[in-house]
Amino acid sequence: MLIVENKKAFHDYTIEERFEAGLVLQGWEVKAIRAGQVHLREAYVIVRDGALWLLNAHITPLKTASRHVQAEPTRTRKLLLHATEIRRLIGKVERAGYALVPLDLHYKNGRIKLQFALARGKRQFEKRAALAEKDWKRQQQRLLKTRVP
Repeated sequence: MLIVENKKAFHDYTIEERFEAGLVLQGWEVKAIRAGQVHLREAYVIVRDGALWLLNAHITPLKTASRHVQAEPTRTRKLLLHATEIRRLIGKVERAGYALVPLDLHYKNGRIKLQFALARGKRQFEKRAALAEKDWKRQQQRLLKTRVP
């Protein structure tokens, strides 16, 4: 079940390969995510010390959360993957100029998972072409809908 999606990622990047990872979260973060208080718009994934980390994902603390824990909305969160997947991703990111972009947060078997992608950035003319194609397809659907009795 989808919690939040990063729609801007599909506009800015060409998605090549998708991965799913677990997240190391604190209790207040899980409660806030379940309440839908999360944004991935400016988030990104980096490789540091042989591990993957999620940066700038904003999780807004709930008003009813405990006050004895200092809530940090944009803290760095570790991603949980198998070591072989991490090594393969590190090679592609460092060698080929790919970026790791978070796509969505979702539930899987009661756990919160992050789907991220190995992606290559689009240039401005590619973004315009993709937008024009999307508009044309929308217009085609509209025309087909009005013509059929």
